[in-house]
Amino acid sequence: MLPATFKLCAGISYLHTRNMTGLRKNAMVAIHHELNRLAGPGPSNWISQVRRRSSLLSSRIIEEEGYSEEEMSYLKQGEDALQKAISILSQQDGWTIETVAANGDKVLSKVLPDIGKVFKLEVMLEQHPDNLYQELVGNMEQMGEWNPNVKQVKILQKIGQDTMVTHEVAAETPGNVVGPRDFVSVRCAKRRGSSCFLAGMSTQHAKMPEQRGVVRAENGPTCIVMKPCVEDPNKTKFTWLLSIDLKGWIPKTIINKVLSQTQVDFANHLRQRMANNVSMEMAHAC
Repeated sequence: MLPATFKLCAGISYLHTRNMTGLRKNAMVAIHHELNRLAGPGPSNWISQVRRRSSLLSSRIIEEEGYSEEEMSYLKQGEDALQKAISILSQQDGWTIETVAANGDKVLSKVLPDIGKVFKLEVMLEQHPDNLYQELVGNMEQMGEWNPNVKQVKILQKIGQDTMVTHEVAAETPGNVVGPRDFVSVRCAKRRGSSCFLAGMSTQHAKMPEQRGVVRAENGPTCIVMKPCVEDPNKTKFTWLLSIDLKGWIPKTIINKVLSQTQVDFANHLRQRMANNVSMEMAHAC
């Protein structure tokens, strides 16, 4: 059912079908039905929020005219990444604990057909989702300043309000166990009600061919979900779905350790960044 739903959604993005009200209505109904099926009994809070806001999958079918064929392709890739990530995150069973930090930060993993092993970080952050969204989306190109695992993030192209193509350069791991890697990704950023989403997947872009001396790795679907904590809306339940193919001849045991540790480190670096931001705001206020 899920592939068929995606095809229906894709179909209404074409120019000659945009004004077909019946087809659009069928797409909306199919999407809501699929969300109900994916959530199953006792759906999680985040999937319920998505449904109440008419769902992420149906909330913004691309209707703007004037996009080039290339831009439409990137928009479609971004929506696909978001849809696939939502499908994975709505699966409650089959996750294995990779690591649990002393502060409760947790990384789980699951092996999926046609994708391979994916990792899921679950943490609670002492920040409002809006502040985290601004840092991770609005200040995306500054990530290299506070995350030592990232050398650089550059926005190559923006398409509309929600989609962009980026180039990220990852730092080598200690001891150069995993050498230099870079990624070209399409990213889809959404805000629905009090929840925020940042999904992505690998793509290609004319401005960033493969670089000499750097392995072009692949990622996706990936997705960060930020939603207010039920008990305290100024805290954020932060979930990060990570799927990466680092390429090269690296043992799986090393890859699993590197990726799970990268997620734990990211949460700690993000906490420190947000704490520094608060300190700077207080200093400027004095």
